[in-house]
Amino acid sequence: MLIASPRSAPRLKALSSRAIPCRAASVRPVEQGKAMKAVLCKSFGPPESLVVEDAPSPQIKPSEILLDVHAAGVNFPDTLMIEGKYQFKPPFPFSPGGEAAGVVAAVGEKVSHLKVGDRVMALTGWGSFAEQVAVAGSNALPIPPSMDFATAAAFSMTYGTSMHALKQRASLQPGETLLVLGASGGVGLAAVEIGKAVGARVIAAASSAEKLEVARNAGADELINYSEVSLKERLKELTGGQGVDVIYDPVGGKLFEEAFRSIAWNGRMLVVGFAAGGDIPALPANLPLLKGAALIGVFWGAFAQRQPQDNAANFRQLFAWHAEGKLKPLVSQRFTLEEAGQAIATLGQRKAVGKLVVQVR
Repeated sequence: MLIASPRSAPRLKALSSRAIPCRAASVRPVEQGKAMKAVLCKSFGPPESLVVEDAPSPQIKPSEILLDVHAAGVNFPDTLMIEGKYQFKPPFPFSPGGEAAGVVAAVGEKVSHLKVGDRVMALTGWGSFAEQVAVAGSNALPIPPSMDFATAAAFSMTYGTSMHALKQRASLQPGETLLVLGASGGVGLAAVEIGKAVGARVIAAASSAEKLEVARNAGADELINYSEVSLKERLKELTGGQGVDVIYDPVGGKLFEEAFRSIAWNGRMLVVGFAAGGDIPALPANLPLLKGAALIGVFWGAFAQRQPQDNAANFRQLFAWHAEGKLKPLVSQRFTLEEAGQAIATLGQRKAVGKLVVQVR
């Protein structure tokens, strides 16, 4: 899953070299420019290398807001960024965390659609695992009344990615068959729910019965445990040999080609991410030709920046579906700031279902 860098993150200069012992995060208010608590990455390395220290609260630019962070979503790019494997490398020390939900603490003079005290969700690129973060005003949205902070922190990236993938990229239609790989993860569950909201038949695929039960609860019509059965053969059975119309793949790895070989004529395979790790999968170029099918990249962050009106329309629909009860983001675990490294490790080891959230306040 790719996100575009939504801002140039302020450089966080540590004020203390002392790692804070594990305890509940502070809920004290932080004034702009004063010390705050932040999870810091001082050099590329594993999640265990992250520390929680005092750092200066960000100074905002005229086009930015200062956000008192209440909750921050944990996403796969966080695992890559702290190890220096992501396409954006913030200057050290930086705080991970690409999305947050909280309350506006200050507003730059060029921001007109938000005010101090507003509840907002925001894409930050990095910096959200902290008590405060500076955010471009254009990357912040009011939180709808139907959401609490944890739900809002778990919503933007997963549902924004999946909505763009299924609507603009795949043009998923009612009655079509949608295969979701990695269906128990954050973006996978979002794809399952959006697919059902659109009116598609949804086949969820995952690596264990426990993960598939989560997908079933999200509305999946059919389940495939690809650690026990052949994905290709089971898809052939479920589709009467016709194949699936749309494949949503945030996983990559060895299932990539096997899934594509199960695609229907005029089918669309969405390349969303590579959570399986290892080498980026390759595909023989004759397969799309023989199948009359398309291999489609999904870069939601760039889409949101290049087509903001379309992205805004997507979120209006998503918020409406959430209010109607059709979308129910699963926040499976919550972590304190001091446990942020553990949260990133859990996600990187593919042990998580749904969405993990760092609860700051």
